[in-house]
Amino acid sequence: MSNEGGAFGAGKAGAPFDPVEFIKKPQVILRIASTVFAIIVFGCILGEGWYNGHCQMHDDGNACGYGTGIGILALLICLGFLVLDALFENISSVQYRKYVVIADLSISALWTFLWFVGFCYMTDAWRRSPDDAFYRAAHDYGRNNIQAAIAFSFFSIITWAAITVFAVKRYREGFQDAFTTNYNDPAQSSPYSSFPGSDTGDPYQQPPFGGQKDTPDFQPPTY
Repeated sequence: MSNEGGAFGAGKAGAPFDPVEFIKKPQVILRIASTVFAIIVFGCILGEGWYNGHCQMHDDGNACGYGTGIGILALLICLGFLVLDALFENISSVQYRKYVVIADLSISALWTFLWFVGFCYMTDAWRRSPDDAFYRAAHDYGRNNIQAAIAFSFFSIITWAAITVFAVKRYREGFQDAFTTNYNDPAQSSPYSSFPGSDTGDPYQQPPFGGQKDTPDFQPPTY
């Protein structure tokens, strides 16, 4: 099924790529921000989140591993969808556009939830870290990094939730476009054409034999 016009919030297929307009799109700005936040989260944890082989968040290796894992995956997902966003208007198939939007919606909603879990998990692990000599040294070594990782995991919740909202909006626009095209196309001609030669504009005003008399004249025969 081809799409000659726009669908799912995109313009006409085959339109030239405009990098300036692409960068101005809200979902693109949010993806770039999410990419930067993800790099900060896993970069801070990998940089100074470990001290002598121990995770600084309550010596919980799972907390450090979780933050690193979702950060790296979020980076890869954002880069992948940035490429799809750039190619989206050149996808002529409405069905393929629908698949992209549904994938965007589903993955964005999932990562919003995963970032929320990560923020709560890392915050609680950092709060419960004991105040002995080892952890005091560890906290002084990478305190800013851990706090930055936790802060930007919270910011990631906001950006991914906003991406989900835009994906929902694009999906609804695509549904409305499909409904309008199939059931309310103003360019579709009427299945009943007017009678030939009618210049009144009303296809039902004059029947084809309306000009004849109802009762024909009768001439009786002569004998």
